[in-house]
Formats: sequence, structure tokens, C-alpha cells
Amino acid sequence: MAQGRIFNIQRFSIHDGPGIRTIVFFKGCYMRCAWCCNPESQSKEIETLIEKDKTKIVGRDVSVSDIMPEILSDLRYYRRSGGGVTLSGGEVLCQADFAKELLIACKEEGLHTAVESAASAPFSEIEKILPYVDLYLMDIKHMDSAKHKEYTGMGNERILENARKIAESGVELIIRTPVIPTFNDSPEEIRAISHFAKTLPGVKEHHLLPYHRLGTDKYAGLGRKYSLMEIEPPSKEKMEYLLSVAETSGLKCKIGG
Repeated sequence: MAQGRIFNIQRFSIHDGPGIRTIVFFKGCYMRCAWCCNPESQSKEIETLIEKDKTKIVGRDVSVSDIMPEILSDLRYYRRSGGGVTLSGGEVLCQADFAKELLIACKEEGLHTAVESAASAPFSEIEKILPYVDLYLMDIKHMDSAKHKEYTGMGNERILENARKIAESGVELIIRTPVIPTFNDSPEEIRAISHFAKTLPGVKEHHLLPYHRLGTDKYAGLGRKYSLMEIEPPSKEKMEYLLSVAETSGLKCKIGG
């Protein structure tokens, strides 16, 4: 039985998929996004985080049988709301074998399953989990690989290639874009992402996620510097304008998701 390393389980979420959900946050990520609101998710190593003058150990090793009872404790809420379980991170694909086992266990209980992922791993890792995923929430952050690498630490060629392969698999795929000032908040950049999403078979939705500053204090708690401290969240008017730009693709677009 595979073991996985997680850093949080969030119950009663109404984000990252339909209905009321439990979100399992995996530790470890391929990228280092400058705006990441969960910096404790990036390294797979167990870390010490100082938060509000208290020391917290971030990361624990679990088996599927360890966490399924907590997931199933909210079964009645999933059924009433059409909810289920979402695997998030970090990047789920860093622990694809564990994710597969957990997804299989959830499907055996009749739960709706979703993953939140940038699809930045080799497609062979994605193939491990696709048969057990009902909804794939995929970030596409930028169409320009050089700028993508500048802000995330890696280019986007594999991500864009995987987006098409996931779409062609028939799994429900929703494209999401974190809107980050100075990185991708121009109309040209948002238009390019949305029009690319429109070319993916079966994709019907593009969600714009406005930048926020939640989690910035965690960087200091990890002994790290937050590099976007001078950046302000986009205004409501700016987000509505970018939404209208995204809608020129013909997809169903919305703010949040």
C-alpha cells in the first residue's frame, strides 16, 4: 500500500469542484510560483512553520486507510450537495501512485472525485490517475514559456501538451487561470489563454482566479522572502474587464472557481 505525504485536510469546502467537498492537500510541487499562497506545499520535506508565534510541523505521512474515515465522515453532505473529494497541493502528480490509490478508494465509496493540478508531470504520471477522476481542474497560467518560467521556475511546453491529452481522454476538464498583476493580467495574455482553452476538445469553462495576498505571512514563517510584496490584488473592475476579454473565446467564463 502506497504512503503519501500531505499537509492538510480541509472539510466543508465549497470550492475546487461541485457541492460540499473535502480537500486533501498533497505536499510537494514541481513549480515555485512566485504568488503561491501555500508555500509550505512546495517542498515534499516535512518542515517547521512559525505562525502567530507558534511552531507548527507541516507534513505527515499517511496511508489511504488512515484518511478515508475522515473523508467518509461527511458522506451525507456529499450526497445532499453533489459534492465529493478533491486532491490538491502542492502538485498531486508528484505523488501519483498514492493519488491513484486514494482516488480508487473514493470511487469504491461512490464519491465524486476531482484533482486540482497544473499537469506539469510526464503524461505517464497523469495516466495513472485519469481513470478515477471525474473532474480535472487544470491551471494554465501563461502561453509564453519564457515568462512562465520566470515566474514559476519551469516552462509551459509540457503543460500545454498535457492539457490537450487530458482533454482528448474525455475526462471533464476545466481550465483555470490565476490572474497575477505584472505576470498575466493584460487583455492579450488572458485572451490567448482562453482562446487556447477553446481549442481543447470538450472544454467548456475557463475560470479566472484573482490574485490575493492570503498566505504571504507563511513565507516569513518558513524563513523565506515573498517576492511579490509590492503587488496589489486586481480590482473588481479589472477582473470584470478581463472576464469580458476571456468570453470572446466563446467559453463559459467566470471569476472564481
